[in-house]
Amino acid sequence: MIRLYDYVLSGNCYKIRLLLAILDLEYEAVAVDFYPGRAHREPDFLDINPLGQLPVLEDGDVRLRDAQAILIYLAAKYDGTREWFPEDPTSQGEIAMWLSFAGGEIMNASAARLHDMLGYELDIDKARAAAHDAFRVLDDHLTEREIAGRDWVAAMARPTIADIACFPYVALAGDGGISLDDYRAIQRWLDRVKAIPEFIPMPGIHLFPRASERAM
Repeated sequence: MIRLYDYVLSGNCYKIRLLLAILDLEYEAVAVDFYPGRAHREPDFLDINPLGQLPVLEDGDVRLRDAQAILIYLAAKYDGTREWFPEDPTSQGEIAMWLSFAGGEIMNASAARLHDMLGYELDIDKARAAAHDAFRVLDDHLTEREIAGRDWVAAMARPTIADIACFPYVALAGDGGISLDDYRAIQRWLDRVKAIPEFIPMPGIHLFPRASERAM
């Protein structure tokens, strides 16, 4: 049985839950009291991940930390279609590039969210400015992709784990006081991700309203 050490408000944990749902994989969720507690810094959890970070995934004898690494593992092992992490080197290289972006530049939006929601002390103006820089790069890229008739982050004509990796902290940007009003291509892409049939929500990221609700 797959075991996921999880915190429900974490965007990094959510991206793993989302891929697990897409791949229709059963798993055991182990809730870790990240806030207001600090269970991720307690000795028992540090034995599992010395970095004191979430998520952590266990699958038999395999234990992995880092959300992007976990996405690769799950897609490579459990997606028999190889659609979410294709085998050809060009696709893998491009996906890896955007996984790095998701774990790097986009995390400035996560930092702003931690400041606004959990009271973390940091330079909020710097975090928001860096997040906007990252969103401009992503929005320009998605605009170019749309012009070329491609709807997704990586080279494929369908979503990949690159989209799963980049999605959460962009969708949650408002929690950190970051508006997406100027990023129209990002807004369209967020809607496309939410339209994936197996999509699941998390607090702050909702399913599309029903047609009757949109009409109200």
